[in-house]
Amino acid sequence: MRIVLGVGGGIAAYKAALLLRLFTEEGHEVTVVPTDAALRFVGAPTWEALSGRPVQTDVWSNITDVPHVRLGQEADLVVVAPTTADLLAKAAHGLAGDLLTNVLLTARCPVVLAPAMHTEMWEHAATRANVATLRERGVTVVEPASGRLTGADTGPGRLPEPEAIHAAALEALGGSPSADPARGPDLAGRTVLISTGGTREPLDPVRYLGNRSSGKQGLALAEAAAARGARVTLVAANLALPVPDGITVVPVQTALDLQAEMTARAASHDVVVMVAAVADFRPADYAESKIKKTHDPADPDAAPTIRLVRNPDVLAGLVAARGSSAAPLLVGFAAETGDATGSVLELGRQKLARKGCDLLVVNEVGTDKTFGADDTSVHVLTRDSEAVVEIGPASKLEVSHGIWDVVVGVSAAR
Repeated sequence: MRIVLGVGGGIAAYKAALLLRLFTEEGHEVTVVPTDAALRFVGAPTWEALSGRPVQTDVWSNITDVPHVRLGQEADLVVVAPTTADLLAKAAHGLAGDLLTNVLLTARCPVVLAPAMHTEMWEHAATRANVATLRERGVTVVEPASGRLTGADTGPGRLPEPEAIHAAALEALGGSPSADPARGPDLAGRTVLISTGGTREPLDPVRYLGNRSSGKQGLALAEAAAARGARVTLVAANLALPVPDGITVVPVQTALDLQAEMTARAASHDVVVMVAAVADFRPADYAESKIKKTHDPADPDAAPTIRLVRNPDVLAGLVAARGSSAAPLLVGFAAETGDATGSVLELGRQKLARKGCDLLVVNEVGTDKTFGADDTSVHVLTRDSEAVVEIGPASKLEVSHGIWDVVVGVSAAR
């Protein structure tokens, strides 16, 4: 397949090198078309070394080949990453002042734009209108990620990870985000319910008990399932990440909120996946006003005692409600650290037996492990087999596809 990879002039241009590697490792012929500004961030030798092809930079080079028309006409796919606010505006208004914008005007193949810019620029009314215009014309504009931007800024506008852009590109071509074409739409017609994120248990109007879960793994599972044809509902606990189009989102806050939504919806779905990090405990008492520090000179270290009560086990409740029925298929997640009583895998096996779900996905968590990271490794345990399916290390999206492979296999055997 002939791919044109356009690169806009943003600091995130370095990530396009990783995207280029994903395409070339699949055997695609990739021509990189950077803007002049992009070349100030990453030079032409880098693109040529990674692509194995000359970089195309302007309309005046190789003029007899008419590159400003030929590249777009012959491409099977055009991807621009990063797409700056300026490039979005030019594409929306049909401007063609350089080689890349000429390619966008002449392309008759799927076009995927991956924006990257500061939050204020992404949320500006002009940018939102340009995005809407492009989407109306059939262009795939990938939602930017939320996170650290240039400098100390944080918010939506971060370039999505190369694996996410790669997945969007393959989906635009009508394929699965997986490089394995054998998967296909193997979840077509299935309904999938997924919980994700981390619950927050309020202590007073200001404070809560929470956890480090970002919701990335559950979101990746939802994205992968949708790409494979499923109708997906995502019960999202305090999720701050953008959700792809086509996925129904039900926002929740606390463990009790999440339990209510999952319990009400589970029976009407074919597969239920409990990924959310549900708080094991919640404060027994909620203070209607902010809890104040005491200022007793006789006891300057005085602090309130917070009494906790257990939250319900949502997954165990879903297993009990299902009873002897084979549906829905129930998938649990076990975030383990390992301790003196056993390894991560040993504790996972104990939890699978205790919960009674059909599959349990076990991963090791902790500071700088899994929570908030883009890559992960998991062990997938099944109720009816002693075998362990190891997936990763890989991006959370690819790990998600591996998990769905196991789910499809278990479903077929039931």
